[in-house]
Amino acid sequence: MHVDEARIGPGGGLEFDRAWALYSADGQWVNGKRTAAIHLIRAAFAPDVSSVTLSVPGDSRKIPTKKFAFPGDTAASSQWFSNFFEQPITVRYSPEGFPDDSIASGPTIVSTASLQAVCDLFHGMELDEARQRFRTTLEIEGVPAFWEDQLFGEEERSAVRFRIGEVQFEGSNPCARCPVPPRDPRTVEIIPGFQKIFTDYRRSHIPAWTPESRFDHYYRLATNTRVASSEMGKLLRMGDPLLL
Repeated sequence: MHVDEARIGPGGGLEFDRAWALYSADGQWVNGKRTAAIHLIRAAFAPDVSSVTLSVPGDSRKIPTKKFAFPGDTAASSQWFSNFFEQPITVRYSPEGFPDDSIASGPTIVSTASLQAVCDLFHGMELDEARQRFRTTLEIEGVPAFWEDQLFGEEERSAVRFRIGEVQFEGSNPCARCPVPPRDPRTVEIIPGFQKIFTDYRRSHIPAWTPESRFDHYYRLATNTRVASSEMGKLLRMGDPLLL
């Protein structure tokens, strides 16, 4: 979902970002890393993010399209997801969200040029498709590819401090990618050799400003961040400058 502004939530990420998590009976997350079937679900949010409409276009089982209050209606949505996955699913809500990285739990940052560089590697890939594949929270325009590599230091403890609009950030590390980006975000079809093609390109196109010591492997794109609790409630707006 594209928005013109977003507020920093209590966990340091964007308010409402990853505010729901799906759990199976064994207490584990059900997400794109675990099952590709989740790509078949469409989630259409109301402009004010007060509701979400879930649907499965083309599903032969005819799972009904249904609208849920967001983020409060976890009971009814649990039943919907249980019907889709054909197993008991529990939807849980957390105001802090459910970030992949519990230490660097702030928004992830990538440049538009980095996403375009990925598109150029794979014939027919459009920019919006690359955005859906990598699911980065904040996008920076007007800078070269992999510019965001400047936002983390040579060592894990050497955070880079910067500001976007009124929000203070600490850059943490280059974001390691998972099995999701190789899949078409709508059809689940996998691009053969995606990880190797991407990794080889990333290795051979490391900019001079990149602290390469932070790359134990090159299947990484975007920068993970930390946001202090003092920034909670502050707004990020489209067009805000990033100041190092």
